[in-house]
Amino acid sequence: MINACRDFLDLAESHSRKWQRLLQHEREQRIRLEETIEQLAKQHNSLERACRGAPGLATGTASGASTAKGSVQSAKGEASDEDEETEYFDAMEDAPAFITVTADPKHHRCSGSNLSGASEGHPEDWNLEDSVFESSNQSSYNESTGKDLLPRKRRRTRIPDKPNYSLNLWSIMKNCIGKELSKIPMPVNFNEPLSMLQRLTEDLEYHELLDKAVKCESSTEQMCFVAAFSVSSYSTTVHRTAKPFNPLLGETFELDRLEELGFRSLCEQVSHHPPAAAHHVYSRRGWTLWQEITIASKFRGKYLSIMPLGAIHLEFHSSGNHYVWRKVTSTVHNIIVGKLWIDQSGEIEIVNHKSKDKCQLKFTPYSYFSRDVPRKVTGVVSDADGKAHYVMSGTWDEKMECSKILHSSHGSTSTEGKQKTVYQTLSPKVLWRKYPLPDNAENMYFFSELALTLNEPEERVAPTDSRLRPDQRLMESGRWDEANVEKQRLEEKQRAVRRRREAEAVEAMEEGKDYEGYLPLWFERKVDAVTGELICVYKGGYWEAKDKQDWSVCPDIF
Repeated sequence: MINACRDFLDLAESHSRKWQRLLQHEREQRIRLEETIEQLAKQHNSLERACRGAPGLATGTASGASTAKGSVQSAKGEASDEDEETEYFDAMEDAPAFITVTADPKHHRCSGSNLSGASEGHPEDWNLEDSVFESSNQSSYNESTGKDLLPRKRRRTRIPDKPNYSLNLWSIMKNCIGKELSKIPMPVNFNEPLSMLQRLTEDLEYHELLDKAVKCESSTEQMCFVAAFSVSSYSTTVHRTAKPFNPLLGETFELDRLEELGFRSLCEQVSHHPPAAAHHVYSRRGWTLWQEITIASKFRGKYLSIMPLGAIHLEFHSSGNHYVWRKVTSTVHNIIVGKLWIDQSGEIEIVNHKSKDKCQLKFTPYSYFSRDVPRKVTGVVSDADGKAHYVMSGTWDEKMECSKILHSSHGSTSTEGKQKTVYQTLSPKVLWRKYPLPDNAENMYFFSELALTLNEPEERVAPTDSRLRPDQRLMESGRWDEANVEKQRLEEKQRAVRRRREAEAVEAMEEGKDYEGYLPLWFERKVDAVTGELICVYKGGYWEAKDKQDWSVCPDIF
């Protein structure tokens, strides 16, 4: 028996060495193939750019634009000819396919002679001196954030560097054996030192877009700024692959910038199963925003799809324009192996329920072999009659531009059977551009300037505020082992409260009594008059309680 086992072991080792050599050979072959494909893709793209840049191939007419499917040609430097300023955009899948041709406003009448007048505008409407668009394009970083306009409290500009802790997946898996899924403690190694409520508040980083939208006289112009604002909320996600802390039930987060920036924001975790957060923002500069967001996620092997459910509402006080839109799907790639990276894909339809204006935005998913700019966003702003007024273009991690449409015509039919619309537009204006990240951001979880201040300790906040959460504070300080212990304690405390609530519900049922269950502190559920959905809206009382420092209604959750 011993001899037979020895012979089997020798045979297994020889076969193992053979399979290892074969495996290594296959790996090398795969690496060589990937390098070859990457090189071919780069050569293909460079050839396409060279082909599009050839003087004999550029066209400025609608017919020439319709034949150049999906290509992009941008003007470099000062262009003396309209042909050099032509830009083409890929068609949207569900929205009408379109191509834009940038025209010189001085020559738009003759250059547009081949286009039908299905949708016409005048360059005089594109005010070059007094327009809100122009002020948006010319404003500097300090001007747009209002730093020089109002006295601001000095806030922190850095946090402790992220510790370089290795993540032992096997130790985590060992702790999961034999436990219920809901009781598996996830270490803070996967987190960033902000809660989901604070991440939701980060949507306000470019609030000045809404301040400028208030000044717009035209609802379609205002829609352009709202569209740019809806895209800007994704700019912070490009490097942020860490997971925010799940808020505890009843946890709140306030951001009071009423005196500095003109707005104050309040978030509350209103449900735990499913997790849902309600958000309300009031600006004394003429707008109010509110939303209730529930996160649904699906793990699909190599990637994780995160689908925010719920509508975002925005109302302007003076005009009464009420905008509603929903977020797109976020996808986290390389969950198992490789470097994590995030992509945004899908479509956003923004509707002004007063004027019936619409904006269709398409977030193009990333493709290795695509000739599109990565993270591209395109869209069209149209009025209640379906007449297109503006073309939106840009990327969700860098900037958004707006081009006023002068003429439109029907172009050729694409290979998918859709007829493309050709839009002749004026030169684009930049509505939004991402702020640069702070120095050393790569060691501070890639936090933006606003994100660095969100967990800064503040006085007079509610005892349920995320800034007071101990495990999050310990993680920010670099004490991750203590943070893991504290995180487990808080989660177990929340489970005990839920079990007690469930027991009370059973007891009330046995006695034939009604049991209300958990009720949010500062929000109440109402049927939305616009969407018909049951959502949590702010009922008031928080800021009054803060003025009086009366937090008697707040539960002990920490």
